[in-house]
Order: sequence, then structure tokens, then C-alpha cells
Amino acid sequence: MSQAFLRPRARRASRALFLCSWATVAGAAGAQTVVVTGSREALPLERLAADVAVIEGAALRDTRADSLADLLRREAGLQLSRSGGPGQSTGLFIRGAASQQTLLLVDGMRVGSATLGSAAVESLGLAGVERVEVLRGPGSSLFGADAVGGVVNVITRGADGSAGADARVAVGGYGAREASGGWRGRVGPLSLAVAVSREQDDGVSAIAPGDRFGSHNPDRDGHTRDSAQLRLGWVPAAGQRVGLTLLGTRLDARYDAADYNPPTFAPDPSPDFRTKLATAVQALDWRGNLAPEWSGSLRVARSSDDSRSGSTGQDRFRTERRHAQAQLAWRPGPALQAVLALEQQADDATSTSYAGPVSRRSRAVALEATGSQGAVAWQADLRRDDASDFGAETTGRLGGSVAVGGGWRLRALAGSSFRAPSFNDLVFPGYGVPGLKAERGRSVEAGLGWKGAAAELAVTSWRNRVDDLVAYEPDATRCPPDPAYAFGCAANVAKARLSGTTVSASQRAGAWQWRAQLDALKARDGLTGARLPRRADTQATLAADWRQGAWGLGASVVHLGERPDGGLALASETTLDMSATWRPAPGWQLALRLDNATDEIRVPARDYQGLGRQAWLVLRWETGR
Repeated sequence: MSQAFLRPRARRASRALFLCSWATVAGAAGAQTVVVTGSREALPLERLAADVAVIEGAALRDTRADSLADLLRREAGLQLSRSGGPGQSTGLFIRGAASQQTLLLVDGMRVGSATLGSAAVESLGLAGVERVEVLRGPGSSLFGADAVGGVVNVITRGADGSAGADARVAVGGYGAREASGGWRGRVGPLSLAVAVSREQDDGVSAIAPGDRFGSHNPDRDGHTRDSAQLRLGWVPAAGQRVGLTLLGTRLDARYDAADYNPPTFAPDPSPDFRTKLATAVQALDWRGNLAPEWSGSLRVARSSDDSRSGSTGQDRFRTERRHAQAQLAWRPGPALQAVLALEQQADDATSTSYAGPVSRRSRAVALEATGSQGAVAWQADLRRDDASDFGAETTGRLGGSVAVGGGWRLRALAGSSFRAPSFNDLVFPGYGVPGLKAERGRSVEAGLGWKGAAAELAVTSWRNRVDDLVAYEPDATRCPPDPAYAFGCAANVAKARLSGTTVSASQRAGAWQWRAQLDALKARDGLTGARLPRRADTQATLAADWRQGAWGLGASVVHLGERPDGGLALASETTLDMSATWRPAPGWQLALRLDNATDEIRVPARDYQGLGRQAWLVLRWETGR
């Protein structure tokens, strides 16, 4: 076969490869949403049997959310638990799974603490974010440990598209103020995107008066969050790209707690308690075409998560993660794709609470395949993870979808997942036990969706059984024979049974756009049948937006049902957020926002309190779109 024949095909494959990755592209029959989180390569959403929610750039720029966590709660049907207001410790529950069973990625790279076993969602803002993809359902067979409930992939803005710049300033109640800016451009084969932001507020007292442990301090527990990111790209030849990603965030948040000092050991909540969290990510990657039907990618990355918390005495937990990945994709035609991936990861952690440094070494191999034929599409993946401290785990998924006519599509998916024990589960003095097994999940789901010219409807029902949950075992006789475990230990003793149904719909009619979602959840302890803490059986979102010329109005209502926590039932909450926007000139927007307009009392967890009514004035400028 001549090189003259190969070059045009390689150029076409190159253009498809880079336009599809991390973007929304136009297909032959109209606009298609292309995602990477439902598989390991970019695919149209209609090709996936998985349940993937996509929050596009336009929705991000116009959102009424104040943070990444708040955005996900409003847009993707996730439930949020937070130890107070913005900036406080935050957990995300996807389909009722615990926050430790939710995997957080930034540009496909794992971030978070191996000591706590969860990601600090509160440290991430929305500045510089291009889109967010949420895989609802097991993702361990694609991404490894911890994706029991699902995966959140935050995709930052690159410079592979048009050049441009943006800036945003905002002031709000509770002493809130924000400023951010970004620039992206291209010079020949080089592209660059940078973004910086600073957010802060005075907040409210994180713990409400009359708490059970005497930790309430009437001072305000505000936060400051700084972030900076850089993405550099180099295209040395057609179909080849080298990229560098740098990301850093710093969070300084005050919180309520108490010291217990001699001689009385009574709780003293008066000191200034703070959490200072620094997160950093560095990654170097290559992606390119190897042959007309073959493409590959390589990536080496390093991330760190460094947390210091306390008052005069501070606890420190630091995780350093090094990751390497090689991936090969084969596309013999538009209807078939197969992917082979090899990964190696090293986690090292230190803490003032540990006897010494701890580490984990893991390797993985993953196979993924997707295909379509006429009205039928299918996907299958298989992964083997082998870790130095908890052994080997094999996970997989198998599913498919079929177009049944009239815009309707039926899909089904079954998969398995696992969560690795955290370092705290394994070595924390007086609690951790070496040799714990990984938690294991088995999930099935079925969905029916319809897509019309200006409306969409989707219904998904699912069930997830998780065994060998790591939980506190109070019976010391079931712990290792060591006096340190006189009050119990960590053990594989719990089970969770999670099931539910999600219904979502959207409609565009003239200047109006409507969106609605209803989640019905049953999250139960598999041994006792008791409800799992901080999960509501129902959550509903309704949003309406109107835009005519330079003016826009919007409102959204989020209802969260009552939740058990700490022996109490937290009352249901219904919050109303409203906004009005004016675009006086191309690229400029002035917005007035009113969050929690009815001043609803919000209790994100027992004894904690969220913000009341909060007004915002936001000025945004953007060019290059």
C-alpha cells in the first residue's frame, strides 16, 4: 500500500481523534455528544450502555452553583453531605454509595487522599473547567479501585480550539467575593491555556448551637480557595500531540471542633480550628496515530494531597501518588473500537498519626471494546488490578443498547466494582487492621431513553450490592489480640444494598428551556435493613430558564428528602435559586443571583448548618467563543 494513500487517511484519523477527544462534535446526522468517561476513548454518548451525565461549558458558565460540589448536586442527581457551608469537608453520594466509593478524576487523572480514601471535592472550584462528565454506576473495570457508585471526571479548558480569554468577578452575601481569569491561544504547533482564581467568604458557624459534643463556636467559619492551572500542547507532526498539565489548589477553611484539656477534659470550642489543604497535579502525556487503524497514548503523572488540620496542635496527612499509563486503541471501522491499557501506580503516605510512612504499589491491565451494528450497540470491559497490600481484584462490565424506533432507545448493563481499603483502614493506630479485604460490588441497571428535536426523556433503574464493607467493629474480641484495639477496630463486617430509579427530562420551547430530574433511592444496611446515614430516599430538581435577546431569567428548585444521621432524622429541604442576566455587549454578561431565596434552614449533616439566603452580583467577560 503506497504512502500517498496512507497519508490522507492518517490525516483524517488525526483530525477525528483530536476533535472528538474532550469535546462536543457534529456528526453526520446532527450534533453528537462525545464522552470519554463511559469508556477509555472518546465515543458518542449513544454508543454507550452506561449512564453518563454531561454538564457542558455553556451550562457551567450560566450555572447558579457556587462550587463543583453544588453543581453536581443540581445537575447530575448526586446527593451532597457537607460539614457546614462552602469550603467545609464534602462528600458526594452517587446512587447512594459512600463518598469513599466515588472516584474523582481531573482530566482523567485520579486525585484524592489515600489516607482518608476519598477526594476533597471542597478544594475544587469551577474556574477553568470546560465540562464535567459523571458516570453513574460502577467504573472499576475502566478506572480501578473506588468507583463503586460512579466516577466524576472534571475536564479543564485546553487551547486546542479557538483562542480567547475570560474573566469573572463576583461579590455576594456572607462576605463572599470571587475573581478568576483565563487565557488560551495557539502559535504554530504550540497551544497554551492558563487559568487562575480566588474565592473566599466569611461563612457562618459550621456547627449549630446546642450540638451533642459541645463544639459550637459562634464565630464565622469562612474559607479561602486559590487555584491555578496550565495546559500546554505541542503538535510536532500531523496526528501527534504532546501535552503538559499543571494544576494546583489551596484551601484554607475554618471549622468548629473542641480541645479536651486536663484536668477536667471538658470540651473547649474556643480555639481557631483550621484545615489547610494543598493539592497539586503534574502530568506529561503523548497521544497520536500509529497506523491508519491504530492510535496510542502515554501518560506519566504525579499528584499530591497535603492536609493540615487542628488548632494549636495539628494533624497532618500527606499522600503522594505517581501514575504511569500506556494505552493502545484499534478502530478498524466507525462501528468498532478495542482498547488495551496498562497502568502502574505508587501511593506513598505519611501522617503525624502513623508510626511511619506507608505505601502501596499496584499494577493493572484493562481491555475495553465497543461496537455497533444497525440499531444495536454493545460494550464490554475487563480489568485486573493487583495491589501490594490487599491483593488482586478482577472487575468487568457487559451491556448494550438497541434503538426501538421513534427516537426510543433501550439499554442494559451489568458490572462489578471494588474499593481499596484506605491507609487509615489499614494502619491508623487503634483502628486500622492490616490485611483487610477490598470491598466488592455487583450492579445491574436498565434504562429507556427518548430523544426528539427539542426534548429528551430518560428512565434508569438500578441495583447495587456491596459486600465486605470496611466498618467499625466495636467488639474487641473480633479484633487482633492487641491492647490497642480495646475499643474496637476496622473490619470487613458490613454490607450495603443500594437500589433506585432516576427519571430525567428536558424540553426547549422557543425562549424557554425546562429540565427536571427525580431520584428515588433505597440505601440500606444489608445486615440490619436500616437506612444508611445521610442518604435521602428522594431528591428532585426542577429548573426553568428563559432567554430573549440580551435578557435572561432563571430559577431552579432542589428538594432533598429527610435523611437519618446520628440517631436523628434530618428534615427535608427545598431550596429555590433565582437569577437574572443582561448581556449589554458581545462577550459581556451581568448577572444578579439569589441563592436559597426562601431562606430555607439547611442541615447538611447532624449539628451542622449551611448558608441562608445569599445574593450575588456577577460580572463576566469572555471572548473567542
